[in-house]
Amino acid sequence: MAYIILNKNSFFNNLDIISKSTKGRDKIALVLKDNAYGHGLLEIASLAKEYGVKKAVARTSKEAEAIYDFFEYILVLAEIPSSKNDKIRYTINDINSIDKFPQGAKVELKVDTGMHRNGISASDLEEAFLKIKDAKLLLEAVFTHHRSSDELTSEWFWQKENFKRVKEESKILSQKYGFSTLRFHSSNSASLFRHDSFDEDMARVGIAAYGCLELPKGLQIDGFKPVLSLWANRISQRELREGERVGYGGDYTAIKDCTIGNYDFGYGDGFMRCCAGIGYKTPDDIELIGRISMDNSTFMSADDKLLIFDDARVVAKYAKTISYEVLTSLKSEISRTIVQ
Repeated sequence: MAYIILNKNSFFNNLDIISKSTKGRDKIALVLKDNAYGHGLLEIASLAKEYGVKKAVARTSKEAEAIYDFFEYILVLAEIPSSKNDKIRYTINDINSIDKFPQGAKVELKVDTGMHRNGISASDLEEAFLKIKDAKLLLEAVFTHHRSSDELTSEWFWQKENFKRVKEESKILSQKYGFSTLRFHSSNSASLFRHDSFDEDMARVGIAAYGCLELPKGLQIDGFKPVLSLWANRISQRELREGERVGYGGDYTAIKDCTIGNYDFGYGDGFMRCCAGIGYKTPDDIELIGRISMDNSTFMSADDKLLIFDDARVVAKYAKTISYEVLTSLKSEISRTIVQ
């Protein structure tokens, strides 16, 4: 089966860049949702712990429980728990969900400052504080999410101002309703690097840590290195004669005699089918030919092992998507090995 190699040095290089902007490793909250963006939940959690990251962000309680021993703090973004947990914090995404959380649960309130997706309305802030108190929940933080921090527009600035007003009101409400000092955070990977001087309690960094952050000219940050490379093993090879056709539908026709190889990585493993027929080539300039099958793909190569990609951003351009989708499409069953 195909396999993934994770480069530890690249990962630590990226965390070095991030920690310089956050002014310390203690303010890095590494986003590990969706199998650590396809990199492997436990593999990345172990590397993060080795580096000294103590905070993590997960999508579900199941993910949080899997990485429980690696971190001191875990924020769950999208699930209401059935029981409380001292190390895990849970996100309130909707004002009507507050009474569904178990008493004594540690929660963080998400406020909609302009993305209009998850989070309570800023106008409902005091009502939310009152409901949280009545539900006997432990409110520890208030946060938001930027919708356009990776775009060269003014939207990041007005959302930042909206959150500034939310923070000021939250501090007043925290005293009024008897909560302890609150923490505040809003920055994802792109937003972190928009700050002249980062002063929030933590930054929720995902794609930057994995080395695939893409920003427009004027915002670009240099030095990040992709962590993940995808390799495949040759299943078979054959001599193709001029005029012979390859795979389903015979989409590729040989223009001359050549040697081709069939490799154990297909759309069932996460190789986007739309990459076929548009000239995709590996980092070693080896051409993909014919359609991508469920469990295998054919290349103009007879090598025993083939590097399919080492930068998800390149594949994303062929597939007309984003690196996030390329990476999270990689199936968890693919083996992942950490190298220096």
